[in-house]
Amino acid sequence: MQSGLKKFDKWIIEFITEDPGKNPLMGWESSSDTYSELNLEFRSKDLAVDYAKKNNIDYEIIEPQRRKINKKSYSDNFIK
Repeated sequence: MQSGLKKFDKWIIEFITEDPGKNPLMGWESSSDTYSELNLEFRSKDLAVDYAKKNNIDYEIIEPQRRKINKKSYSDNFIK
């Protein structure tokens, strides 16, 4: 299986819900904090950090992991 690389060039600010609760009627997880539904996308890490600092938002930077590419050949299925 191959994973695509589309939209991996963006930086995102996600707001974390502090106190999720359960909806008493349906039993689903719910919250009155609407920030948890908000994701802000930025073109670069610097723009995201500047926005967080300007708006007094606590942030944590999670660097993307490098992908290890294993080159394979169809003939490898038959050689052993």
